[in-house]
Amino acid sequence: MRTIPIVLAATVAALGAVHATAQGSDPNLGRSLAATCATCHGTNGVSVGEVESLAGKPKDEIVRKMQDFKSGAKPATVMHQLAKGYSDEQIQLVAGWFAAQKAK
Repeated sequence: MRTIPIVLAATVAALGAVHATAQGSDPNLGRSLAATCATCHGTNGVSVGEVESLAGKPKDEIVRKMQDFKSGAKPATVMHQLAKGYSDEQIQLVAGWFAAQKAK
């Protein structure tokens, strides 16, 4: 299971770079944040594996799941740790971006 530490390290590094961008000043911030999810959830949120696709899911559903991961209410293998790295505003941005993507 070396994949999980590698994914976690890459995600943390990407979040750090994105966090350095002033919140709200980058119109592509939601997309940039969502890019860190591609390893597991697929490009543009369209998974090709067993992990849930996020493209086209309702924004409120994604927000609720992320908040549940963040609080520990929803058990996970990795997401509970990753979700803690996002602010509530970032979760809203990511969820909005995935909701706007076309499900396949």
